[in-house]
Amino acid sequence: MRSDRFDRRRLAALGVALLLPLTLWAVLPLPSHGQDAGALQGTIESSRARERTLSSAISRLAALEQRAERAITLLRGRLSRAQAELGEREAALARTRDELRAERRHLARLRARLERDRATLAAALRAQYTTTPPDLVTVVLTSSDFADLVDRAAFYKRVRRRNASVVTAVRRARDATQRETARLAVLAPRQARAAREVRAERDSLAAKTAALHAQEQTLSRARAARQAALRATTADRRRAERELRSLEAAQQRAAVDKRGPGGPWAIPWAIVQCESGGQNMPPNYAGASGYYQFIPSTWRALGGSTPHAYQAPKAEQDRLAAKLWAGGSGARNWDCAAIVGII
Repeated sequence: MRSDRFDRRRLAALGVALLLPLTLWAVLPLPSHGQDAGALQGTIESSRARERTLSSAISRLAALEQRAERAITLLRGRLSRAQAELGEREAALARTRDELRAERRHLARLRARLERDRATLAAALRAQYTTTPPDLVTVVLTSSDFADLVDRAAFYKRVRRRNASVVTAVRRARDATQRETARLAVLAPRQARAAREVRAERDSLAAKTAALHAQEQTLSRARAARQAALRATTADRRRAERELRSLEAAQQRAAVDKRGPGGPWAIPWAIVQCESGGQNMPPNYAGASGYYQFIPSTWRALGGSTPHAYQAPKAEQDRLAAKLWAGGSGARNWDCAAIVGII
């Protein structure tokens, strides 16, 4: 019984250990998908970190599964031995019951025989008491000849022998009945004790089997949850990677696409669209103006012919913008280059 309690505590501890990592993963936030490269890259890195942590948890879970499998193997061995012992006890119980039924039938036959022998003895005793036994003189005088005398003597001898055998049979039947009664008194408690032991063994076997099934179900749930978490995390990361690749491709296309409404531009159209919308804008609060939003100091440093860029023709603005762009190395001169993802 002590070992059974230990087994149940060990199985319960293993079940808690198996489900704890899964419970922690159940409360972790799912990765969110952004629309810009920074958010997508953050999602990918978060997913990779989660996959690494999940892989570590899976390794620990695998170790716990191995321990649980060993415990289940040991429990199955004990169940097999208990089942064999239970079969032996049931067979012994069946033999005891058969023996008890046989002894009861034997006892009934002995009691019937005892009653018959008692009746025979009682009849013989009544006959002896109601009939006056002849003495030797009467026997001699009433005998017709010597042969009749011998016959009568033999008859009386047989009567005495029969009476003696009846008495012996009654005594033996009585003794046998007493012995069988005592034996039944021993067999009955033995049978009851065996029945109690078999029931206790069956209850223990049922409890162990239930614990085994519960442990197997825990392992199955843990394995399924682990696989689902790994698949979901990997799918989220791959989806974010696809979105990032798509966004990077779009940004690369935008970086080389210098055509937009109104014809070609000196820098990528995405930057122009972000800066001015393709319009020759007057100075804003910072003084930036024109199609490319030159500030006055930059416009003058590039050799602009007018005080402000918007006052110059588009061709001049295109020429100076291409000079500032410098094949892409000057992209940082426009804040919108970072906003549209070109840098």
